[in-house]
Order: sequence, then structure tokens, then C-alpha cells
Amino acid sequence: MSGRSLREYASRTAWHNQFRVQVTYRIDEEIFRPLFCADNGASNSSIRVLIGMMVLKEAQGWSDAQLFEACRYNLLVRSALGLHNLDDTVSSESTYYLLRKRVVEWEKAHNENLIELAFSQITKSQIVDFEINGKQIRLDSKLLGSNIAWYSRYELVHEALRAAYPFIKSALHRLSLCESEVNGLENIVSESGNKVSYRSNKAEIESKMAELGVLIGKIISRINDDSSEEVQTLRRVFSEQYIVNEADITPRAKAEISASSVQSPHDTDCTYRDKDGNRVKGYSINLTETCSSENPLNLITNVLVDVASAADCDFLQPAIEASQEILPQKIEIVNADGAYHSPENQDYCTENTIDFVLGAIQGKPPQYDLSLNEGELIVTDLKTNEIIPTTAIKSRKKDIVKWRIVTANGQYRYFSENEINTCLLRKNITKRTKEELNVRNNVESTVFQLGYHYPNDKSRYRGLSKHKIWANLRCLWVNFSRILKFIVQNGSIFVKKVKNTPVFPHFSPNFVETAIAIRTDKNFCYIGRKK
Repeated sequence: MSGRSLREYASRTAWHNQFRVQVTYRIDEEIFRPLFCADNGASNSSIRVLIGMMVLKEAQGWSDAQLFEACRYNLLVRSALGLHNLDDTVSSESTYYLLRKRVVEWEKAHNENLIELAFSQITKSQIVDFEINGKQIRLDSKLLGSNIAWYSRYELVHEALRAAYPFIKSALHRLSLCESEVNGLENIVSESGNKVSYRSNKAEIESKMAELGVLIGKIISRINDDSSEEVQTLRRVFSEQYIVNEADITPRAKAEISASSVQSPHDTDCTYRDKDGNRVKGYSINLTETCSSENPLNLITNVLVDVASAADCDFLQPAIEASQEILPQKIEIVNADGAYHSPENQDYCTENTIDFVLGAIQGKPPQYDLSLNEGELIVTDLKTNEIIPTTAIKSRKKDIVKWRIVTANGQYRYFSENEINTCLLRKNITKRTKEELNVRNNVESTVFQLGYHYPNDKSRYRGLSKHKIWANLRCLWVNFSRILKFIVQNGSIFVKKVKNTPVFPHFSPNFVETAIAIRTDKNFCYIGRKK
């Protein structure tokens, strides 16, 4: 290279040079040591490069083929990964896939996601280097559909049986099925469930559903070996979709099916949720980021992924604790929407001296205003402004005091301490300034950036572990994008220091001989010329 091409390629503020410094070189390879045998060496490729490739894949929304093409032939991508020389080899596809597979298997065995640990380690170092104030954080969540088809109940049972059939077929000699049952089983698995549903009416589907339950009941009762995951899934689907009374097997009523039941035999982790009309079979993702007014730069501190049926309020405490581990200051203020409210979360924030700023509380507006005055509850009807007499009642089961009023229609209405606290919280929310409440709003743009490549809110992945990997990699890129913008546009002393820090070796454009470069731990050093 020469002239402008060389200047732009070697610029300290170019994205590929900063990505190498802010992401690739910050990856601690020791985190991934447990994935490899102590007596058989590590990966034949740099873990830093492999994780950097994963980040770039999710950053650009590339397919695997596009990723490897860019890593082999795109000079900027190669520079971002630290592959400056044209003969620096990129890892093979099998090495890349094997690392991802081992990360998933490690989490299943040890309940620990190593990509999540790497995200925390990288973000912690970025927070320290850029002197980010972590006293105030904000949270928001997003529902994301798994990469599965939507099945009806019949189609779900039908496809679960088809998925388990290869194992069942190998054990047919032990099942003692009659010839008609074997023929029926083969006819069922010979076509997909949606084809059966397409040509059948409602009554026929109900009949087929019952017949399928009887057949599956016989099969799983005679198979003792659960080594096949597909057979285990079939057992679970059967228990969730059918009721067994002695020899009678009948489909459960629709209302009895839990939202946490299996939604697809191809992704048994995902669950169902209907959130304000948004029906999702997949996962819920919670983001936490800094939002102090003192920060010119705010970063995502934590991303949690759980099944779609998980309530938003269940994310609050683990999100605060995970963020606190990488923030140098104590968290003092938490901004969130009403979905994060619960009595347990209120108590948690009170115990930890955290100001819990809520924009609203879920539920209908209250009919009564409640206030305690020296142990006496004062109840005011908000429609009539009438103060209603109350009676204190002691619970028989627990030493808890409740209060009772008589409504206009002569019914008893009871109030507990939780309802009183909720009423007080609603009053406090109305006292918050508009500026305090608006702090949370910008986290919604972060949620949008997280799912930027999934405009239909449906991911490319299946399984909880793979969605955790995706979410943490995507958040690494979002944080890097913010850091790059901060470095390019800001004029602070720190940014000037970063701009003056070498991120790329100096090459003189005034020679035609090839240059020899050697790899050091964090950069390349120019050695000399070779004729």
C-alpha cells in the first residue's frame, strides 16, 4: 500500500485498528483453558482470533460462509483480528465450530457460559480504561423467537415421534407391537405433521391426537433406555400433552398446558409467552447498561438470557449483582419500567440502599388511596373522595395484620401491607421529575441495536446456550461501536492519549522490497528488508 490507502489503513482511529485493541487483544484466553486437554495441547488456532471472528459475524449479520470469506480476503477484517500478513492463516471451519460446540457442552455440564465470562472480563477492562461511572444503571428486556416452526398440538406430538423414530426403530424387536401398530407407526413418520393437519378437519385431528397418545404411551412404557435425547423429549411431550388414568390415555385440556411446556422437539429450551399480544415461542433477553449523567460514554454491563416465560421482575436482582461485579462504584440508582416491580425487588433495593426508579406499575389504576397513620389505615375512595371506616384483622395462619372495609355493595374488601406499600410507591412515582423518568428511555435503543439483524424478532439459533452466546457477542459489538464513536468524536485528554497510542506498525512506503514482521503479544514490530 501507499499514499492515502496506507494512511487510512494505518489510522489509529480506523475501526479495524480499534477493534483489535478494544476487543481482540482484551480477550483472556485463560477463560477457555478448561475446554482443552492439559496433555493434548490447546486449539490449533488463536482463541482470540476465533472469538473475534464470532463477534464480527454477529456484528455484520453474516452467514458462516460470508464470515470465512471476509476473514480470508478482507484486509480490514484480517487487521481487526490481528492477521496483518497475507500468509497468516485463518482457522478452519471445523476448528471454529468445535470451539462453539465445546462452549455449549461446557455450559450444559457446568452451568457456566464461557462467552459470558469473556464479555464480563472485556467490559470490566473497558469500564476501567474509559473511567465509566457505574453508580446509575438502567434495564430493559426483549422477546426473541427461536428458529423453529410454529406447531399445533397435534403437529408437536407428531414431530416429536418422528424425531425419536430412528431410535425406536432400532428397538422395535423389544416393543412387542402388533403388525398393525408397526404399520401405523411407519405411516405416521412417513410424512410431516403439517401435511396431516392440512388435509384433516378438527374432528379428525382430535381423533388422530388420541390415537397417537395411545401408541406413544405403549412405546415409551416399553423403552427403558433413555440415552437418546429425542426419546427423552418424546417422554416429556407425552407427559405434558396427555393424562394417563390406569389404561386410559386422553389429551389434556388446552388450559392445562403450561407455557413452559415443549414448543418444538428441535428446541426443547424455548417456551411460550403472550406479552401484550406479542406471541413468542423463544427466549427473553434482559439488557443492563450504565446511564450516569457524568458519563460521555455508557456501556452494556450485563445481558441475561432466559426462556420466554420468565418474568421481567426475575431479571432485576441477578442483573444488578452481575453488573456490580464489573463496576468500580456501588450501584445507587436503578431505572426500569413497571414490569420489573415486585415486593421482593423493592425489599432488595431497600436493603442495598438502591433508589429504584420506576416509570409506572403494572395493573389497573387503584380505586382506593391507602395511607397508614400511627398504625391505623386510612382508606379513601378516589371516585367519591369519601373516607371509609376500616377494621384491623389479625390473620389466623400468620402473625400478619390486615384491614377490612365494607364496600358500597355490602362486600368485604381486604388490604394487606403489600397493597399499602404499592399504593405508597405509586404516589412516589408521581413525585418523580420528568428528567428522572426519562433516563430509562434510551435503553430501548440499545435493545433495538441488540436485535438489529432480526427485524422480525426471530433468531437464527436454537437452544438457550446458543442464544446466550449470540447475545453476549452482539453486546460486545454494540459496546465497541460506542467506544469507537467516542474515540473518533471526543476531544478529552484520555481520547487524545488513545489516539496517540500505536495500534499498527509503521511501514515506510519508500521501499519496494518485502518487509519482515514478527508477531509480539500485542503488536507487530518492523524488523528490516529482505531483497
